Amino acid sequence: MKTRSSQPKFTKANYFSEAKISGVLISKLNYFPSEDGYFIELARLKKDNSIETIPSFKVQQISYSILDKKTIKAWHIHDKQDDLWFIPPDNKVLVGLHDLRKKSPTKGNTQRIVLGNHQSNLLFIPKGVAHGCANFSTLPSTLIYMTSKKFNLKNPDEKRLPWDYFGKDFWKANKG
Repeated sequence: MKTRSSQPKFTKANYFSEAKISGVLISKLNYFPSEDGYFIELARLKKDNSIETIPSFKVQQISYSILDKKTIKAWHIHDKQDDLWFIPPDNKVLVGLHDLRKKSPTKGNTQRIVLGNHQSNLLFIPKGVAHGCANFSTLPSTLIYMTSKKFNLKNPDEKRLPWDYFGKDFWKANKG
C-alpha cells in the first residue's frame, strides 16, 4: 500500500467562464419551466432582423445540426460571417474558441465554454475566431445556430483546421 507523506496540493474549480476573446458574448436566455416541460426564447428579432440582446447581429440564416455521440467538430473559421450558437439545456457540449484575427487585442487567446448542461445561453462567435465543439455524451447533441450570412454552396465562407490543430489535449474533459 502506497502512502503519501506530504500534504496534498489543492486546486480550485473554475465555475465561471470569463470572456477571454474580445467580442465573444454569452447571452442568458429566458427559460420558463412548466409541469409538462419547458419553453425557451431563443431570440427576439427586431424589424431589421437584428437580435434584441445582440443588436449588431442580423440573422440571415437559422440552421440545425446534430453532433453524434463522442465526436469533435473542429475547427471552422469564417471571414465574413458571425455565428450565434445554442445548445439545449438537456444536452452538454464543450465549445472551443481561438482568436485568429490579426488586429484583435486578444489575438492568439483560446477559450473553452460549456453550453447546455442545464443552462440556456446564446454564444456569439465573431468572424475570424476559430470555433469547434466536442460532445462527450453517449447520446447525440443538438446545435441550433444563426448566422449573419446565408450559406453559399458554390463559394462557402468556411475555412477549416484539423481538430487537433491546437493540441489533442485541448478536447479532453478536465477532471477533478
